[in-house]
Amino acid sequence: MLNIRNFALVIASAILLAACSSPVKLDDKAVPVVDSGANGADTRSVNTVDTGSTDPLNNPGGILSKRSIYFDFDSYIVKDEFKALVEAHAQYLNSHKNRKIIIQGNTDDRGGREYNLALGQKRAEAVRKALVLLGVSDTQVEAVSLGKEKPKATGSDEASYAENRRSDIVYQ
Repeated sequence: MLNIRNFALVIASAILLAACSSPVKLDDKAVPVVDSGANGADTRSVNTVDTGSTDPLNNPGGILSKRSIYFDFDSYIVKDEFKALVEAHAQYLNSHKNRKIIIQGNTDDRGGREYNLALGQKRAEAVRKALVLLGVSDTQVEAVSLGKEKPKATGSDEASYAENRRSDIVYQ
């Protein structure tokens, strides 16, 4: 009885192995290797990729990377040295009507809270009005005052005060 089972097991294994064999014949021919250069170096060239135009706001060396307009003590008049900067931002905003900015007016920490908020608002409004006069849509520009709450410099000397008397252009 055991011999018949062993014989049946051997026959079943042979049938199973025969069923698993593949009728596809493998090609034994070797693929020829083509030498593309004398020293084997890859001689193919890589073309440069043109990413199209880049946003000038992202150019760290461009004028649009400068976004602070500084003021004299107790003044909200845009100085002549910053007019080119305001004009550059106006030109950019006129050519990119979907962009919006917030102008944040800042003051040094001298003066009362209400006074600094009012002066910061006047500085932000002065920049906003200059941009609007240069053709920027009023809907693209918002002016807010931060007063003395967001200083760039924390010192109590004239250099720190001058650094904090500014309007910052913040793109959204």
